[in-house]
Amino acid sequence: MYDRNLVVEIIEQIIDAVKTIQKRCNFAKSYEDFIHSEEGQEKLDSICMKFIAIGESLKKIDKITHKSLLEQYPQVEWKKVKGIRDFISHHYFDLDAEVIYDICQNHLNTLLITLFKIKRDLESNY
Repeated sequence: MYDRNLVVEIIEQIIDAVKTIQKRCNFAKSYEDFIHSEEGQEKLDSICMKFIAIGESLKKIDKITHKSLLEQYPQVEWKKVKGIRDFISHHYFDLDAEVIYDICQNHLNTLLITLFKIKRDLESNY
C-alpha cells in the first residue's frame, strides 16, 4: 500500500499547475502569439516550466504507487504527458510552440478532469 495523502497532495499540485497553464494560455489565439512577442515567449517559457513540474510529479506518483494508480485511468496518455517533461528538459531549443499550443487547447481539459477523478477516488477510499 502507499501513502494516499501524499499522492492526493501531489495530485492537487498538478491540478494547480494545469489551471495555471490554462490561465497563461488564455491570451493566445494561435501558436504564433507565443513566438511574436517577448510577452508571448515569457508565457511559453513559464508554461513549459509547469509542464516539467507536471511530468516530474507524475513520475513521483508512479514511484510512490509502484505504477499502479495512473494505469487505472487510460483516458490520459500518461507516458506522453511525462514525455513532454523529458523533451522540454533535454531539447528545449527544439521546442515547437505549435505543439505546446495544441496541448493547451486540446488536451489539458481531459487531463484536469481525470486528475479531479483520481483525487475523488483516492479521497473516497480513506
